[in-house]
Amino acid sequence: MYALTVKSGFAAAHQLRGYQGACENLHGHNWKVEVTIMANKLNELGIVIDFREIKRVLDGVLESLDHKNLSDLEPFKKANPTSENICAWLFQELDKRLSSRDLKVNKVTVRETDNYAASYYRQASEP
Repeated sequence: MYALTVKSGFAAAHQLRGYQGACENLHGHNWKVEVTIMANKLNELGIVIDFREIKRVLDGVLESLDHKNLSDLEPFKKANPTSENICAWLFQELDKRLSSRDLKVNKVTVRETDNYAASYYRQASEP
């Protein structure tokens, strides 16, 4: 099994509806995102996929979040734009664009600071 990891990021604001504390107020982060892709085999060149292709797809998805108030975006109108919900949404969006028979998005990690991160990953039994 091969694993490739690509990192990127975006800047955005959010506020957590119903949260009792400072995070209920509008505030921002320079979010860092890490995506891990898994594959069983290499192609004829000896690679899984070009890192730049993963980065291009990731950055395309992140562009829809960059410099926005995440709380105003459709995916987060009902579900709070928590790190957990953001990484699950990113996983689903990237899975649509990157997964194929030989390639699967395995894990997405979202960091709102260097000290706080959430991850969403494919369970071993998932196809």
